[in-house]
Amino acid sequence: MDSLLKTSFSPTAIEPFYTGGKVSLADDGKTLATSLGEQVIVTDLETGEQLFRIKGDTEIITTLEISPDARYLVTCSRSLQMKVYDLTDDAKLLRSVKAHEAPTIVMTIDATSSLIATGGAEGSVKVWDIEGGFVTHTFKGHGGIISALRFFGQRGSTNDWKLASGADDCKVRIWDLVKRKCAAVLDSHVSVIRGLDWSVDGKTLISGGRDKVVNVWHSTNGLNGWKLKRTIPVLETIETVGFLQPSLLANDNESESDQQLIYTGGDANLVRLWNISTSEQVSVYKGQVIKTATDDLEQVIITDIIYKPEHQLLYSINSDQLINKHSLESVDLPIVQCIPGHHAEILDAIYIGKDDSHLALAANSCDIRIVSVEGTDCEILTGHRDTVIALDRSHDGEWLVSASKDNEARLWRINTVNKNYECVATLRGHTGSVGAVGLPRIPINPRHMPSFILSGSQDLTIKKWEIASDGTAKTSYTRKAHDKDINSMDVSPNDALFATASQDRTVKIWDMASGESVGVLRGHRRGVWSVRFNHYDKLIVTSSGDKTVKLWNLNDYSCLRTFEGHTNSVLKACFLTKGMQIASAGGDGLVKIWETKTGECNATLDNHDDKIWSLAVRNDDKVIVSGGGDSVITFWEDTTELEVEKTNELKKEQIEKEQALSNFINKKDWKNAIILALELDQPYKLFKLFKEVVLTENSEAGSITGLVQVDEVIRLLNRQQLEKLLTRVRDWNTSTKSSFVAQRILKTILVTHNIDSLANIKNISQLVGGMLPYNNRHANRVDDLIEQSYILDFTLQQMAE
Repeated sequence: MDSLLKTSFSPTAIEPFYTGGKVSLADDGKTLATSLGEQVIVTDLETGEQLFRIKGDTEIITTLEISPDARYLVTCSRSLQMKVYDLTDDAKLLRSVKAHEAPTIVMTIDATSSLIATGGAEGSVKVWDIEGGFVTHTFKGHGGIISALRFFGQRGSTNDWKLASGADDCKVRIWDLVKRKCAAVLDSHVSVIRGLDWSVDGKTLISGGRDKVVNVWHSTNGLNGWKLKRTIPVLETIETVGFLQPSLLANDNESESDQQLIYTGGDANLVRLWNISTSEQVSVYKGQVIKTATDDLEQVIITDIIYKPEHQLLYSINSDQLINKHSLESVDLPIVQCIPGHHAEILDAIYIGKDDSHLALAANSCDIRIVSVEGTDCEILTGHRDTVIALDRSHDGEWLVSASKDNEARLWRINTVNKNYECVATLRGHTGSVGAVGLPRIPINPRHMPSFILSGSQDLTIKKWEIASDGTAKTSYTRKAHDKDINSMDVSPNDALFATASQDRTVKIWDMASGESVGVLRGHRRGVWSVRFNHYDKLIVTSSGDKTVKLWNLNDYSCLRTFEGHTNSVLKACFLTKGMQIASAGGDGLVKIWETKTGECNATLDNHDDKIWSLAVRNDDKVIVSGGGDSVITFWEDTTELEVEKTNELKKEQIEKEQALSNFINKKDWKNAIILALELDQPYKLFKLFKEVVLTENSEAGSITGLVQVDEVIRLLNRQQLEKLLTRVRDWNTSTKSSFVAQRILKTILVTHNIDSLANIKNISQLVGGMLPYNNRHANRVDDLIEQSYILDFTLQQMAE
């Protein structure tokens, strides 16, 4: 079965679920709501499964919140509509109301999951009853856009319910929800306020703003007497602040009053913990600074931090769509899971690790992403200064080489088990973007570096590199290879040859030892995007911008076959099924599977909405992975054997049922024969059965069809069986040779079934409409025959006289 040609595939995909904006997490620590453009995605963080995909109203989502009990999801968009969904009822839309006169910027839900506060761009704050859908409070007083909200209220309490709001008027207002009035105005910030949080007892409020300070406010008299207790300079623009549980991560020698920590996050990409009693920084987790080719610092920022005390976890939301889960068991705030929300445009993808458990992605950035095949974890490899274009791996998957627009290639040592990824060598020497790289195909001794690395560049040259044990790289040779950009390269299975593909429409075959060209493949009418060796025969496959895939003979460099079928440039092609098939992917968003011997397209796979740049085959040849411009990674698992087994089982079952039908007919067991003929959907045999019954010489008294048991069979038919039988009756009714059987069966149906049950049959009007013209024709024919019989009577009478 190993050589069975692959024709059936089952897709599973890692799809983007977050493109920026608000993120909300329920108290269960796993139900996550994120915005994806105008859509909202609800995801189970534990499994990575998308629970719900809620379509938008064609406007961008401005904010959203999921209730702490994971029952309600509330969304607001630029259309000014606030929508409430019940997640316990298949994300059913409960209501849609106009929240404010301007877009809603921020929302927050109280701890009881019963109230939601919304802040609009016009400066007003509203409190809503989620279940009832009505406004309970409307507060006005801010002189700008509402930028932060936070409830305080304890379960069972009826007196101490309050709401803090911040705006770009640089003021914090505290609203008394019981007395429905503003209790205090806190004025100390000089820029927009982005974060608010209450202490456990509600006597302390912290506010953080883009003025790079966190203010600590305290009141000893309930809602009155609020005073600024302390200002903590954090020296970064603050986007989020919050309290940790009292005494968490504190030293044993500190008093309880000195053990309160808060967290902050902002444009420095730092998750930091502060002691509000001493204003000292207790801990910091530093994110990544990405350097682009222009040497400008493109800073990833933290847009939000979510704290779940029940799980002792912090979730930092980054502007690069990564969600980092930090453990609070240590002041180092280690990341225990990195969840990618969006991979951008995937330019290349390749399996890595001993068991192909991870993918290395070149995702239109200067980072390399290492993603688990489940899509629930991600590691970032930094080092390149511009977009990574191409990747290649060693035979065992423990070495990775990357090519970038920064004119460099890098060699990485991969250990997916321990999550240890190390750049061991940087290859510098090209004067243009490096667009293709290659590693040896012969297994590498784990104690040694790869014996060579190949690179091809926009400077039109190829280089062979030798790597010393200390990571020093030197070139063995440099060759002028093509007249235009080099798009792809591949190494032969025995490391004796390598091939390069170029925009100059040619593919060249090179001797590995000497670096001399030994053959040129000409025939493509546009640039060649991909080249791959066959590991089981002296064949090579190429794909091109001319929408074709070509198979070449390495003995004489002749083109053996051209595969046509894509409607756009073919960007990637590779062998599978021991070289007996080719998989290709193109700008049309399709993956096609071809048979090398016949050129026949065995399968066309469609799960992408944009061009497919990457295509890779797992080592066991059972899964193909594709990735492209739509940020979707699709795993195509070969199900051909299962489909063949399923087809064989169905054939076996069909033969057994046909034999049973013949047995029923021979035994004149009309009841079971008719039911089985209906199930097998064999109209000719069914007609013969009914014809034999209708024409029987010994018709039973009171029977419409001729046999009472057949009448009973028709009476007991369910709705689906009746629909199938009426369809056959309609077809038989079109011919005068079979209409007498059709009319007898139709009468039986009308007598044994009431009008209500017949009216519930799907497409009943079309079925009846298809019978009426022929019924009229048959009736007219009978009338004509009766009329002609009178002429016969008259003629006979005249002859007798």
